[in-house]
Amino acid sequence: MTTGTHDLSTPGTPGTPGTGDGGRFVAWFDQVGRGDVDRVGGKGANLGEMTGAGFPVPAGFVVTAEAYLHALDEAGVRDALQERVRSLDVDDSAALARAADDLRSLVRSAGLPDRVRQAVLDAYGRIGRAELVAVRSSATAEDTASTSFAGMNETFTNVSGDDDLVRRIVDCWASLWSPRVVAYRATQALADEPAIAVVVQRMVDSRTSGVMFTADPASGDRGRMVIEAAFGLGEVVVGGQVEPDTYVVAKDGPRVVQAHIGTKAHKIVRGPDGRDQQLPVPPDEQARRVLDDETILEIARLGIAIEGHYGTPQDVEFAIGDDGVSIVQSRPITTLGDGGPTGDLQPAGTVLASGLAAAPGTAVGPVRVLRSPSEGASLVAGEVLVAPMTNPDWVPTMRRAAALVTDGGGVTCHAAIIGRELHLPTVVATRSATTVLRDGEMVTVDGTAGEVREGAEVAPPNIVPATPAAPTGAGPAAAAETTATLLYVNLAIAEHAEEVAALPVDGVGLLRAEFMITDALAGEHPKHLLATGRRAEFVDRMAASVLRITRAFAPRPVVYRAVDFRTNEFRGLTGGDEFEPVEGNPMIGYRGCYRYIRDPEVFALDLDVIARVRDETPNLHLMIPFVRTRWELEACLEAIDAHPLGRQRGLHRWVMAEVPSVVYRIPEYAAMGIDGVSIGSNDLTQLVLGVDRDSEICAELFDESDDAVLDAIRRIIEASRAAGITSSLCGQAPSNRPEFAELLVRHGITSISVNPDAAEPARRAIARAERRLLLERARGA
Repeated sequence: MTTGTHDLSTPGTPGTPGTGDGGRFVAWFDQVGRGDVDRVGGKGANLGEMTGAGFPVPAGFVVTAEAYLHALDEAGVRDALQERVRSLDVDDSAALARAADDLRSLVRSAGLPDRVRQAVLDAYGRIGRAELVAVRSSATAEDTASTSFAGMNETFTNVSGDDDLVRRIVDCWASLWSPRVVAYRATQALADEPAIAVVVQRMVDSRTSGVMFTADPASGDRGRMVIEAAFGLGEVVVGGQVEPDTYVVAKDGPRVVQAHIGTKAHKIVRGPDGRDQQLPVPPDEQARRVLDDETILEIARLGIAIEGHYGTPQDVEFAIGDDGVSIVQSRPITTLGDGGPTGDLQPAGTVLASGLAAAPGTAVGPVRVLRSPSEGASLVAGEVLVAPMTNPDWVPTMRRAAALVTDGGGVTCHAAIIGRELHLPTVVATRSATTVLRDGEMVTVDGTAGEVREGAEVAPPNIVPATPAAPTGAGPAAAAETTATLLYVNLAIAEHAEEVAALPVDGVGLLRAEFMITDALAGEHPKHLLATGRRAEFVDRMAASVLRITRAFAPRPVVYRAVDFRTNEFRGLTGGDEFEPVEGNPMIGYRGCYRYIRDPEVFALDLDVIARVRDETPNLHLMIPFVRTRWELEACLEAIDAHPLGRQRGLHRWVMAEVPSVVYRIPEYAAMGIDGVSIGSNDLTQLVLGVDRDSEICAELFDESDDAVLDAIRRIIEASRAAGITSSLCGQAPSNRPEFAELLVRHGITSISVNPDAAEPARRAIARAERRLLLERARGA
C-alpha cells in the first residue's frame, strides 16, 4: 500500500493566490491553514493545513464564507435570517421545524450571484470538468476543538457538471439552517451570526474507506487508536449503515492489538453513470477483513503524524483508491476528557456497546448472546440477554434476564416495550452487541444512558423495586388528583397486573393480545395448536392470563386489542413457518382487521377468549387494530355479531386509529356502532411520515411531534367528538414526553393511555393542562 499523491499542477491554482472575485469567493487548499477558519470553515482550514504539511489530501478548493454572506446580502435576506433565529424557541420542536423550513427557503431563494458562480466555475474548470468531486459543508464553527457539528451539515459525493455543482453548494448553505444544526448551535451557546464555506474536492474512487480516532473515543485512552473501515465510500461507516471492521492499534510500535471483523451487508460505490450506487456485498464477502495489518499500520502512522502536527487527538476520515491512502478530513476529537490510561490497559467502565436508551435503570450480569428464541433455555436467570432483535416469542426468555441489549430496533420496538414493562434496563440499536460482547463477560447495562459498560459497577443481581402490591378489585390504591381526562395504562403481559392495578389509574387502555399469546402459549403459534386439535387449551391458557388482569382492575375497564399479527414476528413461533407468509414490508402488510377477514379462525379464538373472560369479569372490551377501509370493518363487526360474544350486553367496541384514512372515516365508523377510537401514535406516525418505526437508520425521522402527525391527531379527536364517540391515545408519545399530554387535552381527548412507569408524570401533565385551560377560559370570560 502506498500513500497517494495529489498534486494539481494547473496554472492559477495552488501556489497562485487568487485575485479579484476569485480571491474573495474561492480559496485553494494550499492557500489556507488552520488560522483561516473564519474564512473557509473548520473543514476547509483543516484540509488546507494538512495540504501545506504534506499529507496526502486530494486536491480542491473552498467556496468561502464571504461568498455565502455576499449571496445573502445580494438577495436582501441576511437580516431576515438573523431576526427569525433570535425569536426562536429551540425547545419547541414543532416551531423549530417550521422555522428551519423558512430559513432554508430564504437561503435557497438567494442562490449563487453571478460573480460567485463565475468564480466557482472557473475553479472547477481548473480541477477539470471531467473530474467527479465531493461537495462538503465547512461551517465556521465546525470541526473546531470544542464543537464538531459531526454529520450535521450536508456532504455530497460524485458530483459532476456545472449545474449539479452549483445546486449542491446551495444545498450545503441551506444545511446551516436545519433543525438539528440550529438546535446544536443553541446548546453550544454559539450566538454569533453563523456562516458557512463549502469544500469542493476531487473524488477518490474508494475501494475501502473509514474513520480513525487517534485516541480511544470511548475510554479516553490516548495510547490507543481505533480504526473503523468498510468497503466502498465512507458514508456507510460514518452514517452507521453497516457494521464496520474495528481495529485497535497501540501507538507503541505501532502494533495491531485487536481486530473485530464486522458484517458489511452493503457498500456505496461509484456507479456506471458516475453517481453513488448502493450494492449488496456478497454473503461470502461480508465477513471478509477490509484492511490487512500492513495497511492498518500505514493508516495509523499517518494518524500519529497528523495528531503530532496538531498537538491534539484527531478524528480522521480516510479513503483508499488506486493512488493509495488519502486523507479527506481531520478534526479534533471533542469528547475526550483529560486523558486516560495508555498502552494495553482497559479501564473499568469502558463502553463496550452503545445505542438507544429504551428502558431506564442499571443492571449487572454476565452476557448471554442468543440468536433465536429457540436458544432461550440456555439463558440462566440474572444473565444479560443480548440478541439481534426480539419479537413476542422472546418474552419467556426475557423474563429471566437481568437486562436486555439488541443490535437493532428503536424506542417503539418490541424489545423497548417489553423491557419497560418488565422493568428491564434495555439498550437497543447498538448494531454490534451480538458480536462485540462475549458469553460470560460481566457487564453493566445502563438503560438510561444507552450504554453497555465493562465490569460490575453495582452489586449483582439486579433487583428493580416494583410498585407495592395492594388488594385487588378495589380500584386505585393511591390517592391522586382527579382529572376529567381519564388516564389508562398500556399492558402486554399479566405478570405485574396486581402492582400496576395499585396505581391511581382508570383502567387499561391497551392490552396487547399478541404479546400475551406468545407468553401464555410458550412460543407456539395459535394455528399450530388448532392444527393439533388443542383449541380448548388455547382458550383456557389465554383466558387465565387475561383474567389475572381484569380481576386486578375490576371494575375499571380493560381494553383488549385483538391479536395484531405481523408476519415477520410470528414466523418464529413454533409452527409459524407453516402459516405465516414472507413479506417485504410486514409493517403495512397482512395484519390487523384485514387478517381477521381472511383468517377468521384465529380471530374467532380471540372472541372465544373475550367471551370466556367476560362471563366472570364484564369489564373487558374489544379493540380492533389497523383498520384501513370501511368494508373491512363492516365484515369484522358482522363476525363479532355472529359470535356469542356479540350477544353479550355492555361490550364496547373500539377501533385503533393508526391508518391515516381513519381521519376521513370516523363519522362512518360511528354510524356502524363503534363506541370510540384509540390513536396508535406509533403506527400513525410511521404512515403519515412514511418511515419504518423499527428502522434505526431512519430513527431521527420518526417524530410523533411532527406538525403533520399532530394535525392528524387533532382531526381524529375533533371528528370523534363531533360524532359522539370517545377518543384516546395509546401510543408512545405521552409515555416518553408527558408534556405531549397537554396537546391532547387541549384538543379535547377523552382519555390517554401510557406505560405504567409514566403514569404519575402523565397525570400531573393532564391536571396541569386542565387547570391551565380553565384559567385561560376564566380570564377570557
